[in-house]
Amino acid sequence: MQQVKAKKALGQHFLTDLSIARRIADTLSGHTSLPVVEVGPGMGVLTQFLLADGLDLKVVELDGESVDYLNEAFPQLHGRIIADDFLKLDLRKAVGDGKFCIIGNYPYNISSQIFFKVLDYKDQVECCSGMLQREVAQRLAAKPGSKTRGILSVLLQAWYDVEYLFTVDENVFNPPPKVKSGVVKLTRNSVASLGCDERLFKTVVKTSFGQRRKTLRNSLKPLVAKGSAVLESRFMGLRPEQLSVNDFIELTNMVAQARAQAAGND
Repeated sequence: MQQVKAKKALGQHFLTDLSIARRIADTLSGHTSLPVVEVGPGMGVLTQFLLADGLDLKVVELDGESVDYLNEAFPQLHGRIIADDFLKLDLRKAVGDGKFCIIGNYPYNISSQIFFKVLDYKDQVECCSGMLQREVAQRLAAKPGSKTRGILSVLLQAWYDVEYLFTVDENVFNPPPKVKSGVVKLTRNSVASLGCDERLFKTVVKTSFGQRRKTLRNSLKPLVAKGSAVLESRFMGLRPEQLSVNDFIELTNMVAQARAQAAGND
């Protein structure tokens, strides 16, 4: 069977170490009763273990050459291969309205976008695990005070328990990437509501990290009126990576209150 040629434009680096593929598949332990969506299966190095575990599996693959390979190599996948761009896919149409898990050896060039999409389906995605560039994986799990903490760290940790599991060296891929990889696991927490305006929460987080070298007093000025009491709150001398999820929720409520007061004074 002819091997699939890795395509740089698709960020493809095929994992060749079966023991690592087995470890990644094992990240779904505890969630094996749920349907699973694998993103970018390539030549099926991870897929084979997911099938062996008897999971209710669908795979999403954009590369036509990989789709042909998977159809030939894994007849049991017939009818379960979605030849589409995961980022454009309506997951409710693909999987249904119930809970499910996502797993993959994620293309480096779209890994952050994949996790933003997970957030769009946070009420359905119970578990999301897989491999991506190590620095991005570490950022997802970064705790308050870490210089690697960023927008996705806060937005994901509001809804998920995020664990950085292990590092993967470059030499177990074909072709080898120029960076190390990291495996993470996201498990949905019990939060049903943040207790603030969730859209404004996203805006506050994104605006705060938009100028991450500045203190919040400077970066958040566009969100509130000049002279607002928010700009004198206890957070204003801090930088965004120092704040916890609960701090950002409190800050969001402050901004919302300041905006409501300003609107009432007009």
